Amino acid sequence: QVQLVESGGGLVQPGGSLRLSCTASGNISSLNAMGWYRQAPGKQYEKVATITIGDSTNYADSVKGRFTISRDNAKNTVYLQMNGLKPEDTAVYYCLGVGTAQPLGAPFGSWGQGTQVTVSS
Repeated sequence: QVQLVESGGGLVQPGGSLRLSCTASGNISSLNAMGWYRQAPGKQYEKVATITIGDSTNYADSVKGRFTISRDNAKNTVYLQMNGLKPEDTAVYYCLGVGTAQPLGAPFGSWGQGTQVTVSS
């Protein structure tokens, strides 16, 4: 079983910055891709950013130029650096990890529990 734990959310003023972290643990054989999704109150889930094991990245248009996703493969950890935060970035942010598990290489997709990000003055 693979678990993901996020940290780093909180309250920040517009224009401020936050850094989210997410670490995967468990019977991981490979962690092929990790990413961040978010859900604002009453709205659909939105893919924020993803990164592959080869460091190929993809961003939602709404965060391009403001957010940066990165990963530390040795630590099974993905980061989301969020700069220039706006009130519309307020949401619960969820980490996603996709890969294969030991011992037989079964594919998995696991979610973290979510971390609240609130952008308000």
